[in-house]
Amino acid sequence: MIDKDKPFKHVLIIGCGDIGLRVAKIWKKASKSVFALARSESSIDLFRQQHIHTCQADLDDPESLRHLPSKQSLLYYFAPPPATGQKDSRMTHFLENLDAEHLPTHLIYISTSGVYGDHGGELINEQTAVNPQVDRAKRRYHAEQQLQQWGEQKAVPITILRVGGIYGPERLPLQRLKDQIPMLHENLSPQTNRIHADDLAQVCVAAASEKAEGEIYNVSDGTNSNMTEYFNTIADFCNLPRPPLVDWDEAEKTISKGMLSYLKESRQMDNSKMLNELEIELIYPTLKDGLKSCT
Repeated sequence: MIDKDKPFKHVLIIGCGDIGLRVAKIWKKASKSVFALARSESSIDLFRQQHIHTCQADLDDPESLRHLPSKQSLLYYFAPPPATGQKDSRMTHFLENLDAEHLPTHLIYISTSGVYGDHGGELINEQTAVNPQVDRAKRRYHAEQQLQQWGEQKAVPITILRVGGIYGPERLPLQRLKDQIPMLHENLSPQTNRIHADDLAQVCVAAASEKAEGEIYNVSDGTNSNMTEYFNTIADFCNLPRPPLVDWDEAEKTISKGMLSYLKESRQMDNSKMLNELEIELIYPTLKDGLKSCT
């Protein structure tokens, strides 16, 4: 749902990848002007093809971030943190260069459900205490904390979207399935959360409403499922062999450290606040519904 009375002059997207382009498309359809930060010439060319205004800058180069068209913008921050460490220096650089003359009217940030840490498969909501346990989640939580503190100081409303796994066209683990990389037995597999890219985009647009200012939302389709079920469902839909199944001892030897870090956290996110407050009607309420869009 688009709040057409929202008082911003244009949309600015920092980190305009797949989700950013989907969000840009929705706002452009609503006749809003969209700007995006571009680091490379290839990104500039892509944005121009999509009729998105570009501003060339690099989040790792603070000097380049001055004078971005952020004044009176609806600002989306979708850029990932650095790949290592426990802090998001890119967010630090970005906020340090948003002076009083260039403040947005509202800033929306995509974070991760990983900030909650492991909850043994229990249902969690936005009131659940955060407990990031791995560096990638700690970086995201550091970004959240910076944003909330900055927003209070500058009187800029912040909305945080804590997102589970994202799937959609070009976002399926097909190569992993083709390579027959093992997965845990289903009785050992953690509870996971996911959202279709199109549904995440509509949540991002709905989060621009005044009622979302200062709020945190868990973003998922609400389906109760686990990681192994996810891979099996995709394999069956795409006529690929299901992954071989292993126990934890074998998993430690055959599964990457990155994937193991996901497998060691289990939680189910309550998405009722997202559905009710943002008035979201999911396009793809289940994985099987969403996979039909991926062919």
